[in-house]
Formats: sequence, C-alpha cells, structure tokens
Amino acid sequence: MIFLKFDRRIFQHFDWTLLGLVLAICGIGVVNIYSSGVSQVDSVAPLYLKQLQWILVGLVFMVIMFLIDYRVINEFAYVIYGATLVLLVAVMIFGHASHGAQRWLVFGPITVQPSELAKLMLILVLARYFDDHKSMEPYKLRELLIPMVLVAVPFVLVLKQPDLGTGLMLVIIAASIALFMGVNWKSLLIAFGAFLCMIPLAWHFLKDYQKERLLTFLAPERDPLGTGYHILQSMIAIGSGGFFGKGFLKGSQTQLKFLPEQQTDFVFSVFAEEWGFVGGMILLSMLLSLIVWGLKIALHSKDLLGTMLAFGISALIAWQVIINMGMVLGLLPVVGIPLPFMSYGGSAMVTLLAAVGLLMNVSVRRFILQR
Repeated sequence: MIFLKFDRRIFQHFDWTLLGLVLAICGIGVVNIYSSGVSQVDSVAPLYLKQLQWILVGLVFMVIMFLIDYRVINEFAYVIYGATLVLLVAVMIFGHASHGAQRWLVFGPITVQPSELAKLMLILVLARYFDDHKSMEPYKLRELLIPMVLVAVPFVLVLKQPDLGTGLMLVIIAASIALFMGVNWKSLLIAFGAFLCMIPLAWHFLKDYQKERLLTFLAPERDPLGTGYHILQSMIAIGSGGFFGKGFLKGSQTQLKFLPEQQTDFVFSVFAEEWGFVGGMILLSMLLSLIVWGLKIALHSKDLLGTMLAFGISALIAWQVIINMGMVLGLLPVVGIPLPFMSYGGSAMVTLLAAVGLLMNVSVRRFILQR
C-alpha cells in the first residue's frame, strides 16, 4: 500500500526522539534569527516570522514523506530526478538573479531554490540506482559511470548559477553514498588521481570571487576589509562569546551589524557570541545526536533501500554541519553552505524537513515491514 496503515504500531514505534531533536534545533534557530535581526528596521515581515512559516510548510512535506511508503517514492526516483533537472534548467532561463547569482525561481509570493531540492533528489536517485544494481563485490569504476553521470548533470547546472557550495555538496553526498556501498580500491586510486589532475583545470573555470574566497581562506588577513571580512568578523564574534557567552540580544558583533550574512551562513557565529562555548557545544551535541540517530536508523533498516536513504540523509546533514562549522571557524573556505535547521532559508528548510520525514518513514517501517 502507498500509505501507512493507521494502526497502533505507528504510534508505538513512531520516532519521537528524531522529531523532538529536529523541532528543538528549529526552535533554537528561530530564536537565533530573531536575535540576529532584532536591531533591523524593516517594513516587511521579520525574518524569524518568515522562518516560522517555512518550518510549517516543511512540516507538511515531512508528513507527506512520512506517510508515503518509501518504496513507492523509490519507484518515482527517476521522475523526480527529471523534474528537478527541468527546474534547474528553468533557473538558467527564467531565474531571479541576486548578488551576482541566478539561483531562484519566483512563483508569485513564493521563491524556490531548486539547487536545494537537488540534494534530496540526488539521494533518492542514487538509492534507486544502487538498489537496482546490487553487488556482492565492491563496485568498479566502470560500474559507477551511470551514477557519475547522474551526479554530473545537476552538478554542472548548479555550477552555472553559479553555486559552488551546493555543487560541491552534490559531489560529496554522491561520493559518501558510493563509498558506503563499497568501491574497488584500484578504482578509488584512479578516481583520486583524476581528481588531483583536475584541480588546475577547475581553478581556471572558477569565477574571480570564488578564487578570492579560496585565497582568503589561506590568508584572511590579506584583505581584512574585503574578501577576508566575513571570516575575520565571524572568528571575532565566536571568540568574544567566551565560555558562557554575552547573553541573549547582547552580542556586540551581531547587534552592531559587524557580522555579515548573520541570518544564513554565519548563524552559528551569532549563537556562539550570545551563548558562548557551552551553548555552542550543546547545539553541536544536538546536531551530532541527530546525525548518529539517522545512522542508527540506517543500520537497523529492513532493506538496502531504506539503509541507503537513511545513510544519505544523515550524510547530507553531517556534511553541511561540518562544512558550515569549518567556514565560520576559518578552517574551510566560505562556500555558502547553511547550517541545517538553523540558517534562514525556505527551500533549505523545506528540503531538510522533507528529508527528515523520509528518515521517519524508514524508521517506522523497520517495525511494520516483514523481511
């Protein structure tokens, strides 16, 4: 059946821990966005209220993804893949441009960023492919050509927007799933060698501002008022929070607007300045618990498909946390990766909550499906 039967087993085995963790992090995120924008004077709706609206929309998609059997969703994986590619092409033709990038489609009052949807789409389509092409032996490079094409097409479309951060996320998610499924060691060496050879070529095709971001990562002090400003102000904000933080609404870097992109890429810097090392560790512990819980669901799934979906979603959340934290701490270049469930953004929030709904789907069906 397409939908879960509403029997007592659903409520007996419903993953309240997963739901509670996600809602708690979302709640912290809304409060944090309120703090980051409280000193702004704007005639439009405050960002924290917009974030609340997107969370409600995301919860609707979470319920839908929870109720529909993930095996049925799997049957439409290639259709979803094609529809996402259509949206990515539409962005190139009709997309709304802002800050030098053309990444959004506008449907009346609603703005959609298809590149965010592509992250979940890629997990679905790769899970479908590997489920259809099971192998008892590690995959060889020629057996991974089709998955590589499935990744390359959206990667190129996202890179054209340009959106290097999301493009890299697609590659990292795909590589994580492939390694999880098992890859022949010779193929790994060949792939790694090809990657090293492509670095000079990739540098040639990077935009000037992307090159500057990479150079700034190596030496942020080379342009403290230009390309290095984001990283330096972020590290100042985090450092000024100390052990216990300055307190809610008392972060000077945040309230005086020294910290750029404080509702999106650098939300953790806002949080760390107000709540300090202790608060930051509590938030990171919650995110880590969410990732570990997702991996636990993958481990106990009834079938390979459920395992891959749960692992892919866990990898998506984990890599976004790792890259975002690396950005704000100056350990990685600034590539525009949001912090899951914390950063402001409608498409990202809806996609993540839909992914959590799919994770709940796999979790509950462990107890309902028979092997």
